[in-house]
Amino acid sequence: MKTAIWWVRRDLRLADNQALYAALNAAEEIIPCFVFDPILEQSQYNGEKRQAFMLGGLRVLDERLRELGSRLVIRRGAPAEQLKKLVEETGAAAVYAEEDYSPYARQRDAGIGSLLPLHLQPGVTVYPPDAVKKGDGDPFVVFTPFSRRWRQLNPPAKTDLHPAPLHIKTRERLESLPVPDSPALPAVFLFPPGEAEAERRLSAFTLANGARVYRYKDDRNSPALDGTSGLSPYLRFGMISARRVAIAAIHAQAAAPDDPAQDSAITWLSELIWREFYTSVLYHFPRVRSESFRAQYRHIRWRNNRSEFEAWCEGRTGYPFVDAAMRHLRHTGWMHNRARMVVASFLVKDLLIDWRWGEQFFMQHLIDGDPAANNGGWQWAAGTGTDAAPYFRVFNPSSQGKQHDPEGQFVRRWLPELARVPDNTVHEPWKMREAEQREAGCIIGKDYPAPIVDHALARERCLQAFRAARER
Repeated sequence: MKTAIWWVRRDLRLADNQALYAALNAAEEIIPCFVFDPILEQSQYNGEKRQAFMLGGLRVLDERLRELGSRLVIRRGAPAEQLKKLVEETGAAAVYAEEDYSPYARQRDAGIGSLLPLHLQPGVTVYPPDAVKKGDGDPFVVFTPFSRRWRQLNPPAKTDLHPAPLHIKTRERLESLPVPDSPALPAVFLFPPGEAEAERRLSAFTLANGARVYRYKDDRNSPALDGTSGLSPYLRFGMISARRVAIAAIHAQAAAPDDPAQDSAITWLSELIWREFYTSVLYHFPRVRSESFRAQYRHIRWRNNRSEFEAWCEGRTGYPFVDAAMRHLRHTGWMHNRARMVVASFLVKDLLIDWRWGEQFFMQHLIDGDPAANNGGWQWAAGTGTDAAPYFRVFNPSSQGKQHDPEGQFVRRWLPELARVPDNTVHEPWKMREAEQREAGCIIGKDYPAPIVDHALARERCLQAFRAARER
């Protein structure tokens, strides 16, 4: 084969890229191509911060390709039409791409595969969804047995990883749009896009002296600490491969200096497996994008109060841990996992607002917004999904703040109006006496809102609504 197209999608990297590796083995000339799809660009789930991060990643990839004698060909339009044109222009005999598992991606690829020689390769996950099933061939809907089966498969090894190529031959004269400029957003400064940064973060988390992976189990629940790998945006766009990260987790587990450190490495690997689990759920049950997985919760009588939803979005609920997390998200495009669970529980159960409202808002703001993981996380918190938290588990936002941000460091960072509130009331500032409020310079109802709901009453209202749905 003389020429092949590498259709870049969620794999903005050169190292351990199975689609690129297959194309290089099959053809003398490679045409790296990225297509801006109007359907995805105009989707209600698209977000400015995630788009900016992706554009930065495309620019870095193009720079690296040019160092290897190649370049990124940019097109805009329906992928089927643009790829067909590129095949006609170059005489390419095949199109190679990393397989994606969202409902839209599968439908799109099926259509393109009927028109063009499209070869899909693994890479979004360590194992394809069809590889992790029950003995009878049915998909798992509970995480623990899925995780057990996942771990029983032949673990990936460093020898499986494909090195980045040293040279890629690409013809010079091909029509291409420029890589669009990305806006200067805080998300891009906090998460510099690109493969090199992803590798740097992985090494810092797993290999540095006193590697943070060995404190992960204890530190991961505190949003005030730098206790996570910070790799989720890079995995979202394939700036690092899933199996590269899994191999690092497995190696960290084997090299752990003691049992607590090993437990932390195991816990981190479990979080990566959760990502694989939710991808499998979306693949086998695509209806979860539009409805609750559990049928008994498809007819909950949501309150869907618009003003309360806006207060949640803007961090004005009167519950500091919730508000700090939401302001953090709106500013940076990222949210700590513990905070994601708490704010989701608050929206769905305290405010009784449809989880789909929150799911969409997250996708509009998260730079790591992934259709499978985001949906899975929201349905878990709502109690409506596979392997979900039971409906009667309602996070107390004040207790969660006290437990995971005891000194209020995270809260004060994002709610400066609470800077002088004492530690013992920073998560419940409405409990301050008037004199204490004046001394702290934080008058409740003026400088910081009073709680928009009483948690105890809201919890009972939630339980009644869920019980009624189950009875119906």
